Amino acid sequence: MPGAKPAAAARTDALLRGTLDLLILRSLRGVERHGYGIAEWIEAATGDELRILEGTIYPALHRMEKRGWIRSQWGPSENNRRAKFYALTEEGERRQEDELDRWRRYAAAMERALAVAVEVAPRSGATVPAT
Repeated sequence: MPGAKPAAAARTDALLRGTLDLLILRSLRGVERHGYGIAEWIEAATGDELRILEGTIYPALHRMEKRGWIRSQWGPSENNRRAKFYALTEEGERRQEDELDRWRRYAAAMERALAVAVEVAPRSGATVPAT
């Protein structure tokens, strides 16, 4: 089917979207931020390992607002320009806790998987965990 994504790519997109959602929700705990401020927080919080572009963050913010996880209002930014500020809703706070729990389970599973020594079976070429 033209334009269809392979299953692995779709899973990767979902993982990245879920990761971005969690980072956005975490950035809004107890504070209101505009989109650029959220992107700056993510960069600082990840030691500049993750950089979020405008073309990525604003669609995510709109999607999250439609789902009721965040709310927005217009106000002046630090440089006195008009900016849209985002804040967590109660539903967003619950979602953030759920996503954080899910992320921690995922990270623990990855740590376990990466710690397993892998050997190649001599005839089939299949990989099996070492005992």
